[in-house]
Amino acid sequence: MKRFAALLVLAVLLCPPAALGEESVPVVTEVMASNGVYVNGHAYDWVEIYNPGAKTADLSGWYLSDSKKNPWKWVFPEGTKLKAGAYLLVYCTGDDSLAPGKDGTYYASFKLSAKGDQVFLTRPNGQAADAVVFPKQYGNVSWGVAADGTWGYFAAATPGKANEKQAYALQADTPRALTVGGFYEGTVTARFAGTAGDTLRYTLDGSAPEEKSPVLPEEGLSLSKTACIRVAAFHPDKVPSQPVGVTYLIDDPSPVAVVCLTTDEKYLFNKKTGALVRGSGSTPNYEKELEYPVNIEYFDETGACLLNQMGTFTPAGHSALQNSQKSIAVFARKTYGADRFSFNPFPNRDYTSYKSLLLRSTNSDAFSTRLRDAVFTSLAENLDILYQDARPIQVYINGEYYGHYNLREKINKYFVAQWEGVEDEDAIDQIDLLARTGSDKFINNGDNADWLTLCDFCKTQDLNAGDNLQYVTDRLDVDSLFTHAAFEIICGNNDITNVRMYRVPGGKWKYVLFDVEAGFLSLDAAPLENYIKPVSAKIQAFRHEPLNALLNVPHMRDRFLRRFAQVLETAFQWPYVESRFQPWEDILTQLLPRQNKRWPYLTMEEWRQNVNAVKYYARVRPKKIVSLLAKRMKLTDQEVETYFGDVQRLLDQVNTLPKE
Repeated sequence: MKRFAALLVLAVLLCPPAALGEESVPVVTEVMASNGVYVNGHAYDWVEIYNPGAKTADLSGWYLSDSKKNPWKWVFPEGTKLKAGAYLLVYCTGDDSLAPGKDGTYYASFKLSAKGDQVFLTRPNGQAADAVVFPKQYGNVSWGVAADGTWGYFAAATPGKANEKQAYALQADTPRALTVGGFYEGTVTARFAGTAGDTLRYTLDGSAPEEKSPVLPEEGLSLSKTACIRVAAFHPDKVPSQPVGVTYLIDDPSPVAVVCLTTDEKYLFNKKTGALVRGSGSTPNYEKELEYPVNIEYFDETGACLLNQMGTFTPAGHSALQNSQKSIAVFARKTYGADRFSFNPFPNRDYTSYKSLLLRSTNSDAFSTRLRDAVFTSLAENLDILYQDARPIQVYINGEYYGHYNLREKINKYFVAQWEGVEDEDAIDQIDLLARTGSDKFINNGDNADWLTLCDFCKTQDLNAGDNLQYVTDRLDVDSLFTHAAFEIICGNNDITNVRMYRVPGGKWKYVLFDVEAGFLSLDAAPLENYIKPVSAKIQAFRHEPLNALLNVPHMRDRFLRRFAQVLETAFQWPYVESRFQPWEDILTQLLPRQNKRWPYLTMEEWRQNVNAVKYYARVRPKKIVSLLAKRMKLTDQEVETYFGDVQRLLDQVNTLPKE
């Protein structure tokens, strides 16, 4: 504290109030070093600069930095003006590739530390203009100067606007739930404990408690129906605490795990700001990549609470965003506490934590079977290819039943890192993850230069010549490509946009198997013609050149056909497929009556008909695919027998239709 006080004195000496000098000098008035407001997946730190003078200030060539030794880290671009009485925000990104935006948005190349840091504003001639030193920061709480000149924490951040009138030295401690959330019968008394001197206030509508919210009775609050309660601590000399949320499921048992989301209604269904509605603008709210704070709870089938922490949520998916029941992605964010969900809900993973999770309402399958993608991707368990694990859950939002969802691993750099065993954060940041063709607009993380170069090489070069094949196999995991293509062709996934590739630092390009819910819908040849075609053919939803360039090499063609047969035998024998269907059918039989009442997409009779149709194609298509592949690749009868004779006879025996 002595060192901190000394630095504050230094800051004051460096930047006397404008009123004391003849020159009106822009000053730093507010900083955010642990931002919880996410835009397009980013929550950059920021520094607010204010012009207290009577004239416009020219900041061209001025510097902003977090280092006294190097106050020239970032320079304001030419033409930067700050009008009298106006504010300017600089986002501290740690990324020197971001240029100022057309709307006057500024991105500095350094980050601020939530452990405590400093900010220096320096004139073009190197003379100090202002300096601010701040202590350890609370999550999503800003630090700045109040109207009376006091520096401290604000109850509400005001970026680009006048600061709050009062600043505080501390934040109140978050209350503790004495009555754990979960399943109860009859009534339950929700009891919480706080720090001496604090007042606990609560809400039951999902909103964060405010000063005007009712005081929580010392003996607790009696509840007789399912409800979520949020409790926060208030103290006259402190910033209100972060709220704690707990959901009590009363006389409301569940045969599967339950996820409860609790947050302010304005983040959910408000016409202007709600992430789960279309809104009134030309761009739907659910396409704006809005990410809001949310309390996340996970209760397993026994009612045990395996997770209760603050994080963020955003609507997920592409075309499925138009469905009324939207998929939701949730993220662990350090700003709100922990940067991991420290539990593992999936049956086929041995991970101890997750960075993010996907609550998938299903896409077109929402109106069909609600299990197809989860079942089909699980067939890849023994194929050594990355796929999303899944389990059925029920979701509640602000204490209200919201329907059946399938809990999935979310595809991002952390998902890849876990599968590949990458733990170093810098290495995780450098993972390349691409979608579809891998062009610039389909970069999920990292860089696409090597991928595009590889694809163009396959498009223009004969892999039978010189070292060309070696060049490709040094960069591409051939077995991953062959496995992915074989699986997609066998199940007949017509949605050919669902292709993703990844590469860890020092590794080869591999494929992710995901979203195959458009599979097993017919006995048509599709998507064979999209996967196997001339290298020179028109590029459609994904880059077909690597596969087809390799198929022009005799021993690679042999390798593909053998892998195709292995995939058929390993993943598509009906007894194995049926073993994956049955648990999902059994549990959805219990879940769907309530789901269909909440979201009347289909009747139970329609659902059963749809499931039976998919199971029919899952039996028959694997038996037919060999003849379709042989026709497409112009295989001889001898080649068909050599590569597929044994597996064809096996499938003819085990993939039989049930007798009526």
